[in-house]
Amino acid sequence: MTADKGNKSARVLREDDFGDKLASDPKLDTVSQKRIGDQLRAMYDDLVQQPVPDRFKDLLAALEGKGAETKK
Repeated sequence: MTADKGNKSARVLREDDFGDKLASDPKLDTVSQKRIGDQLRAMYDDLVQQPVPDRFKDLLAALEGKGAETKK
């Protein structure tokens, strides 16, 4: 059985295929694992390429300043 979304499809595995193993060891087929991994990497790469907001830079600078003050 396959569930189609566009030209991508994931294999749906029935509970009967695993017996008692299902509750303790859930699995996805290799193609689905690869597709999920590729999509997560693509999303994460986009996030990493975004600039750090100025308010975060200001907060980090303030925290670094407080850390230097407490070490004196």
